[in-house]
Formats: sequence, structure tokens, C-alpha cells
Amino acid sequence: MDTTESSMTNLFLQLGLPAEKHEIAEFIRTHQLPEDVRVSEAAFWSDGQRQFLREEWVEDADWAIIVDEFNEALHADAVAARASS
Repeated sequence: MDTTESSMTNLFLQLGLPAEKHEIAEFIRTHQLPEDVRVSEAAFWSDGQRQFLREEWVEDADWAIIVDEFNEALHADAVAARASS
């Protein structure tokens, strides 16, 4: 059983990414996705990262919440663009 606290910082650590608040914000700002691309299908992930995101979103309620928040953050520009058109 994984007892790691589900948080955006820990998600970034699990993905092997820099996890300081400013690094998370920069990653989200520079990796925005079109609405039709799922977070786990983004081209910038390694196979292991992609698998982790898919599995955690589907299987673990605690991580699913954080992955969903991450997904929303990565789609914020696309959603805003749609709303303004």
C-alpha cells in the first residue's frame, strides 16, 4: 500500500520532475495541452510517466484527485480560449 501523501508536489516527485512551487507553476505554464489531449497521452511524457498517470487516475482515488487537478491545470489555456470565443 502506498502511503505517500497525494499532493501536486508529490505527484511531481513521483513523475521525476522538479517539485518546488515555482517549478510546478513553470511546468504547467509551459506544457499546456489542447482540450482533446488527455494528460496521460501528452507527447512529453516517458512511457513510465504515462503509465503512472494512467494507472493512478484509474485505480487510486487519492491520486486520481491530484491527477485530475493536474489535468485541469494543463488544459486551462484551452478551456479559457474556448470560453472567450
